[in-house]
Amino acid sequence: MKPNLVAFFVLFLLGSTYSWGKPEPLPNVVMILSDDQGFGDYGFMGHKDIDTPNLDRLASRSRVFRRGYVASPLCRPSLASMVTGLYPFDHGVTGNDVDGRNNREKLDIPVQQQFHQHPSFIKDLVKIGYLAHQSGKWWEGSHLDGGFTHGMKLKGRHGSGESLSIGRKGIESIKSFVDLSLKNEKPFFIWYAPLLPHTPHNPPERLLKKYRKPGRAMDVAKYYAMCEWFDETCGELINFVDKKEIRDNTMILYICDNGWTAKSENAKDPNQKTWNSFSIRSKGSPYENGIRTPIMVSWPGVIETGESDAFAHAIDLYPTIAAAAGVNPPSNLPGINLLDKNSVRKRDTVYGVTHAIHNMTLGNPDDTLQYLWCIENEWKLIARYHGTDTTKYINVHIWDTAPFRLYNLNKDPYEKNDLAASQPGIVERLKKKINDWHSVKTKKLLEQK
Repeated sequence: MKPNLVAFFVLFLLGSTYSWGKPEPLPNVVMILSDDQGFGDYGFMGHKDIDTPNLDRLASRSRVFRRGYVASPLCRPSLASMVTGLYPFDHGVTGNDVDGRNNREKLDIPVQQQFHQHPSFIKDLVKIGYLAHQSGKWWEGSHLDGGFTHGMKLKGRHGSGESLSIGRKGIESIKSFVDLSLKNEKPFFIWYAPLLPHTPHNPPERLLKKYRKPGRAMDVAKYYAMCEWFDETCGELINFVDKKEIRDNTMILYICDNGWTAKSENAKDPNQKTWNSFSIRSKGSPYENGIRTPIMVSWPGVIETGESDAFAHAIDLYPTIAAAAGVNPPSNLPGINLLDKNSVRKRDTVYGVTHAIHNMTLGNPDDTLQYLWCIENEWKLIARYHGTDTTKYINVHIWDTAPFRLYNLNKDPYEKNDLAASQPGIVERLKKKINDWHSVKTKKLLEQK
């Protein structure tokens, strides 16, 4: 019997899917990151129009956490939280830029220096012998700065040229890296973060033709086509791993950095007139279309497949990957190991934060704070702040003036009915949870409201 199957049956008898024991050989790890995609915009999540057959197939071979969340609804701080297992106010990367897009390269140096002082699962894997490949979005300097052994040349705020063409123009660099790892008998880690379905929304004509329909706005059709294009690239990567006959010893994780909804799908919202790039209450916001994502963990013979309505979170990726590789993660990580059924079952609350999109204040993350939120079972509380925001992106939040909003997500998953006024007791309980989670400073701010 294969070693992984032996481990599976032993752990099954113990009542857990996996333990901190180190499997032999070390598993390969593939991390697939979607960029700007709504939480329901997949076939396996029930979308009626968008086809994602490759991710659907991955879902059938995964533990699918339908209620996954990110730490921030914005790409840079969201990715930084995945890598470090920390919230943005802890690792210091709270937005995309320090001061809009002014003097970006110089102002970003201390932000990156602070960020790279923190441990990451990438550095941990490399320390124990992994080869690690960066492709696609990576904000924090070069791939070497991030601890990767291999990667792409980056220019600008999150790369350009080859790095951001990954997926759109094939994945040959990733295939070559896998071949190199296998040749050298090294376990590998792949960071596959293509700029998909992110703008520019320029899908192949064959896909755009499929999604163009009478009465459907063009921005919606283009976005739908981009989602399927991204899915095709995921299929190319997963199929390549399968053909190499290494799938049984490869853990694949899937997550999206933040949500997105086309502007035309939100035309009835009176606040939409203040913002033209995408829907209000999606990217950059603490509403479900900004922070929720499916999270998948797939490892044949080790992880039980099926859908779960338990919470999963971006901060869980570090402890989960560490567990798979037999690494002890830092003791201060707030996330859980998603391979541990008991930890997953016991969690009843998740948290997150939203800062200004293009403002950061080094050493004082709360200066640009816009929201804190928590979800306890079905109840979600959003606490509103009005931190520094000097760019046009203030329009993503400026309409939102209520100090607190409360939603029952079981009955109202798209947050149409604010229940804060009718449920003061629940508001007070969740305020306290946010107080205890964030900081004494935040507690004082909440008490002043």
